[in-house]
Amino acid sequence: MRIYNTLTSKKDDLKIPPSGEINLFVCGPTVYDYSHIGHARTYIFFDALVKFMRKHLGIKINYLQNITNIDDKIINRSAEENKNPQELADFFEKEYITDMSSLGVSAVNTYAPATKYIPEIISQVERLIKKGFAYVSGPSTTLGTSSVYFNVRKFPEYGKLSHQKLADLKEGVRIDVEVGKKFFADFVLWKVAKPNEPTWDSPWGKGRPGWHIEDTAITEKHFGLRYNIHGGGLDLIFPHHEAEIAQMEAISGLSPLAEVWIHTGMLLVDGEKMSKSLGNFITIREFIKENSPQILRYMVLSQHYRTGLDFSKKTVQMASSSINRIADFKIRLKSINEQSSSFPWEDFEKTFWHELADDFNTPKALASLFELITETNKLIDSHNLSHSDAQKIVDFIDRVNDILNILPKEESVPAEITALVADREKARASKDFKTSDELRDKIKELGWEVEDTNSGPRISKF
Repeated sequence: MRIYNTLTSKKDDLKIPPSGEINLFVCGPTVYDYSHIGHARTYIFFDALVKFMRKHLGIKINYLQNITNIDDKIINRSAEENKNPQELADFFEKEYITDMSSLGVSAVNTYAPATKYIPEIISQVERLIKKGFAYVSGPSTTLGTSSVYFNVRKFPEYGKLSHQKLADLKEGVRIDVEVGKKFFADFVLWKVAKPNEPTWDSPWGKGRPGWHIEDTAITEKHFGLRYNIHGGGLDLIFPHHEAEIAQMEAISGLSPLAEVWIHTGMLLVDGEKMSKSLGNFITIREFIKENSPQILRYMVLSQHYRTGLDFSKKTVQMASSSINRIADFKIRLKSINEQSSSFPWEDFEKTFWHELADDFNTPKALASLFELITETNKLIDSHNLSHSDAQKIVDFIDRVNDILNILPKEESVPAEITALVADREKARASKDFKTSDELRDKIKELGWEVEDTNSGPRISKF
């Protein structure tokens, strides 16, 4: 498999380590609100990628994801609602897990909440100070405690992931302006305590961890000093992932922190960035109140993960139509009784898996699936598809769905109904519409409905 590596700016061959297991870390959410469809874009992609690597390529993957459960956003939101910050974070952490489950995101091995790694975080800060990469800002005039900052000028490679030079950085552009820094681009490792905020004891007095340090503390605990793949949204490259690299490589003296860095593109809503101020903020649970989770998964996977994804009513309708086409095709295949055909359908299967192995190109893979549907339907219409080939194609679609999870859960259609639908299709093909109508009525009497579509009959219970 080849995958695009942000660090090298090219597709790299995926290397399997001697242990035979790949360690993958993906940045999780900050849990101060319900998760939105932008989160879904990233986590659906990594869910499908990991399932492809596990189930089709046979690669063992240890998939770790952090949960940021202490942060300014959590503290500010809890103050607005007069709630305890930890209780608020705990609530939204559970809701996030619920949302992921509803979307069929099940590939993660371990969720790691930041506050469970305070000793590991303090250990990393201590080592960075000892090695000369971090400094204490000096006692606070309020509570007698101190903040600790990473000195980016001590790390010459700072900027290598985002492919920018330290000299080109500008103050205030994605960089927090804080009192106590020696240099404007320095970032906080340990934050000085403030009144009414959650705090932990440390060698620098009471305080709490910075955002970037939690991830390296978590990955060092689970993976060691280096690992195979780091993932997240495109917006995290700078400064978050850049800071992770600086912290861990400064501690270990080893490079790179992660061999491969994978980033997903941004999600827009009707061409605009999603935000509450614009009134286009859509949570996952709001979406699935009116649409199936499979529609959201298909929308995500119908676009290449590195490109932007524009969410609109049109894209929802297109996703629904595409899903129905695949589902209807599968139902039609199950009604095939012909016994002879010579159809190289395996060529389409090979193309599908090849495209996924080439930077997980789901749009091209899905295009090959729809080409298979078009060509197979031609054979069905001319009664030249064997039952054996039909069943093999059904099995292939099941394998695809086991990875992408884009088809609605099937109702178990009784063999009697399937046989009646097949007989009705034969009657329609021979223009025996009287028999066709009689069979439709019989199917309906048994509690099922058959709808004629371009891809064949759609069977549903009513």
